[in-house]
Amino acid sequence: MNKIKLGITGCKGRMGMQLIKSAKKDKNFKLTVLTENIRLLESISGIKPELNSLKALKKADVIIDFTIPKCTLEILKIASKLKKKIVIGTTGFTKKEERIIKNFSKKIPILKAGNMSLGINLLMYLTEIASKSLGNNFDSKVLEIHHKHKKDHPSGTALMLGKGIAVGKNKNFNSIIGKKFLNKKSFPYSKKINFNSIRRGEIIGEHEVKFSSRKEIISLNHEAFDRALYSEGALMAARWLMNKRAGLFSMRDLLKF
Repeated sequence: MNKIKLGITGCKGRMGMQLIKSAKKDKNFKLTVLTENIRLLESISGIKPELNSLKALKKADVIIDFTIPKCTLEILKIASKLKKKIVIGTTGFTKKEERIIKNFSKKIPILKAGNMSLGINLLMYLTEIASKSLGNNFDSKVLEIHHKHKKDHPSGTALMLGKGIAVGKNKNFNSIIGKKFLNKKSFPYSKKINFNSIRRGEIIGEHEVKFSSRKEIISLNHEAFDRALYSEGALMAARWLMNKRAGLFSMRDLLKF
């Protein structure tokens, strides 16, 4: 079986380095290109990192991108010209940027997920079910905790879970977004969805969805202990995407929830 030629962007980032580590252990892939948005002199795993370009990304069958929104959009332009498949784990996109990604998906296969974890995607599914079952008698809120280096808040995963609540209630997510708190010890329930983001230490990721009727509380939560669960999920997504034509997909499509 021919190995899938893999390109990893943002190779010096936290997820970039974890992806390299996981890809080296996965017999389905051959790591062929690493890129960064600045020129690097040293080789990584025997590959010299390059700048994001047509020449560099041409070497890959599929690209995995965990960078920042501005960089992701630049990489999408290149991938679109080369007709390359791309897995996007970047978070923090604006509504306008989300629309741009959707337009690119008309030309190439894109799998985009705020979280590549099997457990988190199951949590979102359960959140939808709980929200639908509990109805409007329960208020909700979302808590997320990440390492001190994470810049965006709420996290992409927290927003995914918020959308799960909205789907369950059959409401437009943007119409029921509540307040967004940062580093609060406690925060209130609301008829809208309130979010609290905590940034401390080197925590990989914790997420909790809570529903309250004022008489009882239902909690759904997920804790991540190893960053490899995200990189392995991204590699699973890359393998799955190899058989897909142009379109915008999610981990839910892959996992068939």
